[in-house]
Amino acid sequence: MSIFDVFDRISQNSQTPRGKIEYIIAGLGNPGLEYEGTRHNAGFFTVDVLAEQLGENINRLKFKGKTAEVTVNGIRCLLLKPTTYMNNSGESVVQALEFYKLDTDRLIVIYDDISLEPGKLRIRRKGSHGGHNGIRSIIELTGKDDFQRIKMGVGKKPHPDYDLAKWVLGKFGKDDSAKMTSAAENACECLKLMVQGKTDEAMNKYNS
Repeated sequence: MSIFDVFDRISQNSQTPRGKIEYIIAGLGNPGLEYEGTRHNAGFFTVDVLAEQLGENINRLKFKGKTAEVTVNGIRCLLLKPTTYMNNSGESVVQALEFYKLDTDRLIVIYDDISLEPGKLRIRRKGSHGGHNGIRSIIELTGKDDFQRIKMGVGKKPHPDYDLAKWVLGKFGKDDSAKMTSAAENACECLKLMVQGKTDEAMNKYNS
């Protein structure tokens, strides 16, 4: 086998996508080592899992975030982790949408939800921000709420008086961490269906 054959085989097996970006998959969270493994970073964790499955790294700095161009079931997508901190997630998302000339119907957002138990998923086609500041930012800056989303259950506060910020910025215990790994893998399967227009199928299989 010649060196040209080797390069040809590498090219054929490469995950590097070609053609126009059709979807933006944004996982929400906060940048920095101190936030890794926290409940609020469930979205970051999920897109990291998807990137790993595809043999890619989300490390290109663009659109006020970390990005990677990937192919998901034949569909060219941008993986996006906003580095604006959670409350300003919309700044990053809007830049990406405008650059690729995409409407919000081509946006899928993954984020944490305290109303669901750890490991549970809920897929929605649209909706309000429900008190989530990252989603609030996206809705305010796009002027729309018709983007698809995957909610990642992280569990409710241990008691009503517990500080919410302290809870979502806290880290998972061992058991819940294992549940979140499984949930992220399931969310990746959802994404593979959703970019093909099979959101109903994803909802039927994985909605809690």
